[in-house]
Amino acid sequence: QVQLVESGGGLVQAGGSLRLSCAASGRTFSTYAMGWFRQAPGKEREFVAAISWSGSRTNVADSVKGRFTISRDNAKNTGYLQMNSLKPEDTAVYYCAADSTRPSYASTWSGAYNTWGQGTQVTVSS
Repeated sequence: QVQLVESGGGLVQAGGSLRLSCAASGRTFSTYAMGWFRQAPGKEREFVAAISWSGSRTNVADSVKGRFTISRDNAKNTGYLQMNSLKPEDTAVYYCAADSTRPSYASTWSGAYNTWGQGTQVTVSS
C-alpha cells in the first residue's frame, strides 16, 4: 500500500501560481496512476487532473485546462500539480490519490482511486 502526503498549498492572489506536490511512500509509486481532486466548502469533491503511471496519458478538467498541468517524477516518488493563473473559484482543499488497479489509465472518476492523501488547502484571494 502506498501512502500519500500533499504539500505546497497556501494563500495566493488571483493570477498567481502554486505548485502542489504529492510525495509517495511504501509501495513503488510507478505502479500507480495518480489523480488530483479538490473540494470546496459546501461542494462535492471534483476531479482536477490525472496521469498514468508512465506519464503518457493525462486528463485535465475543463475548468482548469490551459492553467493547470499534472506531472510526475517516478524516480522521486512524487507527483505534481502546477497551477497558474489561479482564480478565487480554485479555492479548495486539494487531494492527491493513487489508482493501483488501472495504472495505465488517467481516470476522472474518484471511485477508481484506492488511496488518498490528507489534503492541502489552496486559497485564492481576489
